[in-house]
Amino acid sequence: MKADLHIHTAYSPDSLSTLPQIERAAIRRGLDVLAITDHNAMGAALLLARWSQLRIIVGEEISTTQGEIIGLFMQEELPAGLSPLDTVRAIKAQGGLVCIPHPCDQARRSSALSPQALNEVLPWVDMIEVLNARTTYRADLVAAEAIAERYGLARSAGSDAHAPAEIGRAFVELPAFDDAASFLSALSHGTVRGKLSSPLVHVSSTAARITKTMSVPTWAGQRYRSLLP
Repeated sequence: MKADLHIHTAYSPDSLSTLPQIERAAIRRGLDVLAITDHNAMGAALLLARWSQLRIIVGEEISTTQGEIIGLFMQEELPAGLSPLDTVRAIKAQGGLVCIPHPCDQARRSSALSPQALNEVLPWVDMIEVLNARTTYRADLVAAEAIAERYGLARSAGSDAHAPAEIGRAFVELPAFDDAASFLSALSHGTVRGKLSSPLVHVSSTAARITKTMSVPTWAGQRYRSLLP
């Protein structure tokens, strides 16, 4: 199975991707599994999981006080602004898996988890994102791989797509799975594949954020309707 484990939808403040657009792009690229990981939101993941022909992992990219943490196989949405330690404990309390996205990313200092916070939460971490297609410097990927190797953690990969064209740029090939536990086992036997996106993809995120900021009333009214098939 091919799994892109880091995707954003229009529920994120910096994406305009609707669910039908995401599903069509994933199918075109031969993906079988998508982890929907919106910023501090789970609504789109829950919606897509109801009707998509693809396997959908419900996730959330949570903004903590010291950077971002991804929860996979989530049951309840977590709020932004918790400490990293409280965040990972809350993910584990609901049976979720903890992934550290884009660690060591020099270009994303405000969203990459700080070294001190990473060291504190390591006992709760299940996987490290060793390939994020939006990473700017390859040296940062090498550093992420070194962390996974040193601590014996599973390796995750994702496009971090904020636009449909980015989907599938990075993914993991892994055996079939049924639940969180079997997914983690499958991931340990997986193979990370893909390549980096052009730095220009960040333009789409900025444009999406500006669009929503300038048209908040209109966007709020269309938010759910625009995501449905």
